Amino acid sequence: MQAPQIPGFRPVPFTGVIYVMAEAARHGYRYGHPEWCNLGQGMPETGPLPGAPPRVESVQIALDDQEYAPVPGIPELRQAVAALYNELFRQGKASQYTEKNVCICGGGRASLTRAVAALGEINLGHFLPDYTAYEELLDIFKLFSSIPILLDGARGYEFSVDDLRREITGRGLSAVLLSNPNNPTGRVIRDGELERWVATARELACALLLDEFYSHYVWTGTGDDAIVSAARYVEDVDRDPIVIFDGLTKNWRYPGWRCTWIVGPRAVIDAVSSTGSFLDGGGSKPLQRSAVPLLAPDVVRAETAAIRSAFLRKKQILKSGLEAAGMRLDLDPDGTFYCWADVSALPAGLNDGMSFFKAAVKEKVICVPGSSSTSTRASGAAGGRRGSGSTSASRSAPRRRRWPRAWPASSGWWGDGETVGAVRAVPPLPPTAYRLTALPPYRHSLGPGSRLRRSRRALGRRPTAAPSAGTPDSSPAAAPRPSGSWRGRR
Repeated sequence: MQAPQIPGFRPVPFTGVIYVMAEAARHGYRYGHPEWCNLGQGMPETGPLPGAPPRVESVQIALDDQEYAPVPGIPELRQAVAALYNELFRQGKASQYTEKNVCICGGGRASLTRAVAALGEINLGHFLPDYTAYEELLDIFKLFSSIPILLDGARGYEFSVDDLRREITGRGLSAVLLSNPNNPTGRVIRDGELERWVATARELACALLLDEFYSHYVWTGTGDDAIVSAARYVEDVDRDPIVIFDGLTKNWRYPGWRCTWIVGPRAVIDAVSSTGSFLDGGGSKPLQRSAVPLLAPDVVRAETAAIRSAFLRKKQILKSGLEAAGMRLDLDPDGTFYCWADVSALPAGLNDGMSFFKAAVKEKVICVPGSSSTSTRASGAAGGRRGSGSTSASRSAPRRRRWPRAWPASSGWWGDGETVGAVRAVPPLPPTAYRLTALPPYRHSLGPGSRLRRSRRALGRRPTAAPSAGTPDSSPAAAPRPSGSWRGRR
């Protein structure tokens, strides 16, 4: 029975993994149920692995750690993250990360939400298929326009540097969001290819927002080279428009800790710390403190080696089983713990992603239909012709669809010089401001109904109408309008 609708609230559908887990629960699934096989949830096993460091089984909480954590995270953990990146990726380089290049967040979605909330009025490119949460996340922020970029399975989901350059220049992209390694295809951009991506972003002044949550699940390479990160190819940590997301969730196998981080230029870290002040208020101080020892380089190397040994075997078992069952993989996954398989050759009733999922859940097996990773509501499409399974998650991809036409917008490099790439400067909240007006000056203008609205004038756009008589308007003087055309969603 569906709950009655409440005035003022829109229906918010479950998406991706959340949807399939809710459907499985309706069929009797419970965590740890011995009769169920959960291939749907993107969660690594959290118990001991051969050769891995001992698992944390208890957390000591000091009296001071019962207080709020700073919104950017406790300094000790920020320093540990910066030191780890310098050790793994930046030895011998003049430009080194410091704690001011790190912001600690309360989970992967919280990290991404903080970042996209700081984006300016730009075009943001993102790939399909990719992480299932991107679409809903991008849709709730209206300041920028998100533009889907379809990856081709016939090319093994390859997207070359020339393709990247063409998308950035042809669509007027000021930022590109992607997971690397890719969830769900397993495609990995690495070595010289990744170096060229970073160089292209630097040259064309386009921010790369890189979800590197699976960067330790890479099946080729040895030692530190087996860990993939764009941080290795950054020239200037405070100028290159490279923003990296990672955390304890996958690469340390502590998803329940909800302890993640953003690594990037200081201007970006300042912005995402400010957006965090009104989005989530910061993460767990006790768990941040407990995370510091886990970032010791020797601990990280041992955990990564154990992950590769255990999960490579799982990947091979799953891939062989899927192919034996009549499914086809466009790409033998280079990374992640997912397999993205075509089910179109299976019998009717199993040969599209959603049908396969519904049939599997009746057999107490959970997978994820591909429309979760490829759909866009603007296309009006649902369902699909592909399905997949993986070591700890399953995905499926639909038939190709026609995507909505997108238009070039302003580059995003405009304003008062405080922006980096596509990220706008987000002023900190004044500590003495009243709750109703505790927003930066360009974010409030109180009309007769006391409704908060954004001032276009402060964003470099000409206001559509002058404020009505008696309406306070504290917007700063009009900024120069960027050259070229602009288009945004409202």
